[in-house]
Amino acid sequence: MIRAVYPGSFDPMTYGHLDVIKRASSMFDELIVAVLNNKEKSALFSVEERVNILKEATKDLVNVKIDSFSGLLINYAASNDIHVAVRGLRAVTDFEYELQLAQTNRQLSHEKLDTVFLTTSLEYAYLSSSGVKEIAYFGGDVSPCVPDFVAKMIQDKYKGKGE
Repeated sequence: MIRAVYPGSFDPMTYGHLDVIKRASSMFDELIVAVLNNKEKSALFSVEERVNILKEATKDLVNVKIDSFSGLLINYAASNDIHVAVRGLRAVTDFEYELQLAQTNRQLSHEKLDTVFLTTSLEYAYLSSSGVKEIAYFGGDVSPCVPDFVAKMIQDKYKGKGE
């Protein structure tokens, strides 16, 4: 059984993330979407909220599991016997950063963690979580970027701000 992990902050999860999840889930026996708990960043949604959002968005994908972790991805992967990480790429600028991260993870894991890159579908190439948050902050419509239930949650978080 080949298991892979798709790590990220997913704050908030976008259609771009969901695109990568759906495509990666068809490539692996099990895909674990792992929400990073980064205490250095102030997130819009708590880790628990992000996990619940992802569970709802992927409920029809039977081989997708949602989890969270803190610390290094290589440690999470090793403790869960995972040898493949999945990362999405939107542009060349993403590739430079992600390549360095993949090489670092491979080196630090003693060549036990490889990274598979999936280019984002063109219809979602413009999406970023930070862009979605900025649109929402200023009262814009984020419904083209995220599922309806996520858009509602984002609107509730930003109600009265940025106007």
